[in-house]
Amino acid sequence: MSLLVNSSFSPDDLDVLRSALDAWCSEQRIDIKSVEAQFAASAALDLYQAGYDSREKLLHALRDYRIA
Repeated sequence: MSLLVNSSFSPDDLDVLRSALDAWCSEQRIDIKSVEAQFAASAALDLYQAGYDSREKLLHALRDYRIA
């Protein structure tokens, strides 16, 4: 899980995160409210903080990231 101590996200950051997560869930045919999507959201936060800071980069990284 992500450690979000002292982290803040702008509305633009949240838009990137949500857009990539929505696209990933759609590709995987996973409900956004599922446990799998929760793990993917955690991974997306980690990846975003690691520098995958555009929708395209983040979505590509999520595709390659092993979810749970």
